[in-house]
Amino acid sequence: MDGVLVHEGQPVPGAAEFVRRLRESDKKFLVLTNNSIYTPRDLRARLRSAGLDVPEEAIWTSALATARFLEDQSPGGTAFVIGEAGLTTALHGIGYVLTDRNPDYVVLGETRTYSFSTITTAIRLIKDGARFIATNPDPVGPSPAGVLPACGAVAALMTKATGADPYFVGKPNPLMMRSALNRLEAHSETTAMIGDRMDTDVISGVEAGLRTVLVLSGVTRREEIERFPYRPSRVVDSVADLLDEI
Repeated sequence: MDGVLVHEGQPVPGAAEFVRRLRESDKKFLVLTNNSIYTPRDLRARLRSAGLDVPEEAIWTSALATARFLEDQSPGGTAFVIGEAGLTTALHGIGYVLTDRNPDYVVLGETRTYSFSTITTAIRLIKDGARFIATNPDPVGPSPAGVLPACGAVAALMTKATGADPYFVGKPNPLMMRSALNRLEAHSETTAMIGDRMDTDVISGVEAGLRTVLVLSGVTRREEIERFPYRPSRVVDSVADLLDEI
């Protein structure tokens, strides 16, 4: 989503037409994001305010992928959650009970205001035996004032305090891509991943066996591609360069 369709809250040139052509051609697609703060309904509204008409069911977040993972691993479990509505709603949706009393899992997601006391509670629960899950490994996130510490940075703090490494569900974990393919009822041979980051989008697509398209409308610059030991299938300036292929 970020860097491909929108950038700092503004639509990427050509993104609205790209989405419109996808819908008119009846091609299946999902908009993916590692941000676990918002529900798909919230994100649909935010995209619409930017002029992008994306159906709610076509939005797949790291919170939804985390809920799918936990439902497969331990149905009907309990969790202590650090996060906002996107994550708590997803876990309630699979029947999880959110509690600070002997939870099966501590689940760390994104939030605008990480609380020291809440993090302390989570650390104690992990040391007491709760399994540690995190929605995504991103160390920082964007804001109008500059970067903010994100899930990956807080997870590192908690790992240092507990000695326990979290299991990250979101990109670049291929698990998020496989859950997305299952949701689309699609096959890797006929699916492409379009992203703006080499270290999350492109690598997750490569590891899931997808064709990959790196767009330069987000955080990755062309000269940075050579730093990575893997390559995207294609590099384009933005999704506007793909309009004639839909």
